[in-house]
Amino acid sequence: MFERFATEARRAVTLAGEEARRMDHDHLGTEHLLLGLLAQPQDPAAELLGRAGLDLEGGRRAVLRALGGTDPERDAAALAAIGIDLAAVRAAVESRFGPGALDGPPPARRSRWSGPRFTDRGRRVMVLTLRAATGQRARRIETGHLLLGLLREGGGVAVRVLREQGADLAELERATEASLVGGLREAS
Repeated sequence: MFERFATEARRAVTLAGEEARRMDHDHLGTEHLLLGLLAQPQDPAAELLGRAGLDLEGGRRAVLRALGGTDPERDAAALAAIGIDLAAVRAAVESRFGPGALDGPPPARRSRWSGPRFTDRGRRVMVLTLRAATGQRARRIETGHLLLGLLREGGGVAVRVLREQGADLAELERATEASLVGGLREAS
């Protein structure tokens, strides 16, 4: 399927994998695909998302909030507010159990493919992306088709983040379709 992806769309999926790894996630979900689109700010899909009030840094923060991710600086400040010195706790634990004792477990053994795996919703987005492109009789799958796949999946973290940011999903879908149709006319 990826051979039909335009360079920018393929790059968005690659960047989604990088975002997943950056967040220490072993999965690639709708949230990572959204961040992959936002990571190319000059791309038409990212511009549409920008008009809806979302950029890469804001997207990252919103995804972490939606997933209940931690913010080490905020956590340390909260602990300090109640009199706990996180650096002193870490030093005490490491002096007793060795350096790195509080670090996560070693990564599990993986197959030849070491990248994050698509979640069910992530796979569904890819199917809907392909359907969006074939429905427009497009030869190439563009980032706009990927955005349509995210929007049409409708229940993942990406859509939740967009709603929380106040995006009008129906309007975003219409604008994405219009940009793709306009782009197809320019290409012919």
